[in-house]
Amino acid sequence: MTAAPTDEVRLARAYLSRVAEPYPFALAGLVAQLGPVQAAELVRTGEVSNDVASQTSARRATERAEEDLALIAQRGGRLVIPEDDEWPRWPFVALDQHGRRCGGCEPLALWVRGPHDLAEVTEKAVAIVGSRAASGYGEHVAAEFAYGLAAAGVTVVSGAAYGIDGAAHRGALGAGGLTIAVLACGADIAYPAGHQGLLGKIAREGLVVSEYPPQGTPARHRFLTRNRLIAALGMGTVVVEAGRRSGAKNTAAITLALGRQLMVVPGPVTSVSSVGCHELLRDGQAVSVSSVAEIVESVGRFGDDLATEPAEKESALGAPQGEAMRVYEALGLRCGVSDEVVSVESGVPLERVRALLPELELAGLALAVDEGWQRLEVR
Repeated sequence: MTAAPTDEVRLARAYLSRVAEPYPFALAGLVAQLGPVQAAELVRTGEVSNDVASQTSARRATERAEEDLALIAQRGGRLVIPEDDEWPRWPFVALDQHGRRCGGCEPLALWVRGPHDLAEVTEKAVAIVGSRAASGYGEHVAAEFAYGLAAAGVTVVSGAAYGIDGAAHRGALGAGGLTIAVLACGADIAYPAGHQGLLGKIAREGLVVSEYPPQGTPARHRFLTRNRLIAALGMGTVVVEAGRRSGAKNTAAITLALGRQLMVVPGPVTSVSSVGCHELLRDGQAVSVSSVAEIVESVGRFGDDLATEPAEKESALGAPQGEAMRVYEALGLRCGVSDEVVSVESGVPLERVRALLPELELAGLALAVDEGWQRLEVR
């Protein structure tokens, strides 16, 4: 454990975080050479190189470090900096090595909300990304995979967008596991607005992370910049659905540039949402995954358990109990039924049904079919 950084260092990092738009290569070089305190003072006075000045001159007179730190504290957050033990050093090694190829090196600082240690929860993490205009198939797979990974102790990283991202976060939370939402705006801003409740829950049970200071507004270029953090914080990235040109494919390209494992979920050949996934497979840039076990196996750093055939798996649940039994009994024996029908028949809330169904499937008690979900008899 290193000595805690001084308030002066944290204030300097907070100032630089607002002064420069990520990612400022020249400013980062100055900080690495002189340290954040001296670098911040030179930026304030304008006594810097032309390259650094071009990245900082527009905002160098903006002095809001103390205010920003107070604002994030009011929202239950904090500023995590490279001098902290909580800084995720290992995930960011690849960013330092390949920053030019993926749009930026490690951040100058991270604004974080949530009760967990960022370094600890990223020791075993996988990113799940995909299309905002996701299909029902895509959202189901994202939620199921996130649920299984979280239940196995793997942190799920995503970007809190509609579609695949939101499904992944919900799946992880449904398993009582950890998830990280990386934002393209301030960590105190709920964006998209429709995910205010979801982001609030992630801040209470997981982590919300951003390079941008409090009250920072989202912008198109910021989504592309934050994608490198999503890719870096996971030991691999799973693309569930992606169009030919999409943010998910951008994250996929960064994952490859970082030397991380890229995995994709095949979709129907007629689905526009899966065109990008199929291109990555056809070009040999990614491996196909169809189960949580295959994801864990593909990410070698913690791939202790090899994927096994479904017939070899034993139920970790045994016979279902309580709400799980009610959901199980509501499933069709000869044909599939929808989540909504299961909810009505079982009397279990729809959100809880959607969390329990993947669990029953992992236990070998349910099967996802075209029509919905089908019961498998207990043997």
